[in-house]
Amino acid sequence: MSEPIRIALVGASGLVGRAIIRASVGREDMRLVAIARREMKLPQGARMELFVADTAQWDEVIEAVQPTVLINALGTTWKKSDKDEAEFRAVDHDLVLAVARAAHRLKVPRFVSISSIGADLASKNFYLRVKGEVERDLAKVGFQRLDILRPGLLRGSREGDIRLAERAGIALSPLVNLMLHGNFRQYRAVDARVVADACLSFALRKAGGKFAHDHDSILRAAHSLPQMMLAE
Repeated sequence: MSEPIRIALVGASGLVGRAIIRASVGREDMRLVAIARREMKLPQGARMELFVADTAQWDEVIEAVQPTVLINALGTTWKKSDKDEAEFRAVDHDLVLAVARAAHRLKVPRFVSISSIGADLASKNFYLRVKGEVERDLAKVGFQRLDILRPGLLRGSREGDIRLAERAGIALSPLVNLMLHGNFRQYRAVDARVVADACLSFALRKAGGKFAHDHDSILRAAHSLPQMMLAE
């Protein structure tokens, strides 16, 4: 059997981050290492390391871990940032880029990052414009392989984060999804567990290049994970 691939995860306490940790349980082809700002409860059966450190020391953790792939599931919300654009950008752009540049400097060859459908440098929506800026800047870092996932509305239970409008959207998403066809399929809501499986699927792929994945690509990657070992 091939040596397990070492995967570092930032944003472990978020919706997708927690799903990635659960999805890694029981897999012998990977060793997951989470890097976080605070302690968190790990799921039963998780065989992984959790490094708790201030963000200023994350580069030191990455250097110690020496991962082959780094998965970025970082992200804040407009509410958590107190509707402050600078505070929102500090996490969703600045911290993401700091982690990516540190990883590249430390010779981590592959990077997987979660963005959003509609990410666009020219968007009038601040959230989507920042996501577009992150995608642009990540592409300039120089990874051997870069995978950017652009999911629609994420379905799942967020610990300690009640967002009524989002909850309503999630409740209606099965019906809305049925009405989204053709080019509009990319806007379909998707379960966070599916996005997590897709992240791990892309993390296991060795072919170089820069790839952006919409709804259908994310679904295909997620469905392929159970059969994958060290792929391609």
